[in-house]
Amino acid sequence: MIRLDLFTMISGLAIVTMFIALWKAIDYKSSVPGGVVGKTWNLITTLVAFFFIGYLSTPFFVLLTQEMKDLIVAFIFFFGAIYVLITLRLVHRIIIVMKGE
Repeated sequence: MIRLDLFTMISGLAIVTMFIALWKAIDYKSSVPGGVVGKTWNLITTLVAFFFIGYLSTPFFVLLTQEMKDLIVAFIFFFGAIYVLITLRLVHRIIIVMKGE
């Protein structure tokens, strides 16, 4: 049985939020041009899907060993860092295009 403590409630909100983010990333794909931006958008969408899968595991942390919990959190942090780098590069490219450089 899943407990309704603060950790579980926050995890539930995070899962719902990440589901919305994944849905939006897929929905926005039709507005994204091809080329480098399109490939980058596909990578971002894939990372959001990885986050969503990782977030789905959090309510079950009470059933996992500490080592497994640490590993899951480490992967979430690692892919989060990659996501931030990719997003920053994409935004920088968009700014350069908008400035006409």
